[in-house]
Amino acid sequence: MSIQPDVQAGIQLRQICLVAAQLEPVIEDLTAILGINVCYVDDGVAAFGLENALMPIGRNFLEVVAPIQDATAGGRYLERRGGDGGYMVITQADSRETQLAARQRALDSGVRIAHEAERGDWHLTQLHPRDLEAAFLELESDQHNDFDGYWMPVGGLGWEDKVKQDVTIDIVGVELQAANPASLADKWARIVGAECAVDAESIVVSLNNVTLRFVPLGDDRGPGLSGLHIRVADRAAILNEAKRRDCYVSDDQVLICGTRFYLQD
Repeated sequence: MSIQPDVQAGIQLRQICLVAAQLEPVIEDLTAILGINVCYVDDGVAAFGLENALMPIGRNFLEVVAPIQDATAGGRYLERRGGDGGYMVITQADSRETQLAARQRALDSGVRIAHEAERGDWHLTQLHPRDLEAAFLELESDQHNDFDGYWMPVGGLGWEDKVKQDVTIDIVGVELQAANPASLADKWARIVGAECAVDAESIVVSLNNVTLRFVPLGDDRGPGLSGLHIRVADRAAILNEAKRRDCYVSDDQVLICGTRFYLQD
């Protein structure tokens, strides 16, 4: 279903990217524990010295990239954060105008552009993780404005039959840890055009479909994309497989690819 032009949908999370030293063991853990399928491999990331795999979670995606050569941005990120972990928050705007407005707000806030690309009516802007502290923020737009279907990073369409939601249903939140969560939340909120709110555990910035949760540093790895909140249909299956793979933390949390997955029924 396409988003109609009169719907003010704003900016929506479409993909989370994790980075790992080795790709296959992480993909095996994610697919087995979360009960999801690989839907796409993008050979184009080899230009950045990486390999990858993408998995749908609901109508959105979880990607893992891993370096296949020395001196890559992904490899440097692994070194900086001391191992596997979160890498990118990748969003889709409801229009080119929405994307450009967010891009300008980033520049006005002193955030540098790390990379831009254009292919026909598809446009990508990556904002620099040094300036956003916790992760890359990527802004994308294309001619379809379809939050439920067409998505260029998985080749457009053709992934729908790989969606499996009997164990894991959807991504509902992204945890970003920082030394000063309030300051970082304010910066991200300005860029995406949202307000900051406070709940019992974090400072929250809402996108169209998820909450970005800014929290104090929870470990010694420094600022980063530290966790994902996921809605689950079969908590027991996740926990049993996590225990078998040594990824169990508690009945509410598993740790995969250096990332905390918080389970919500």
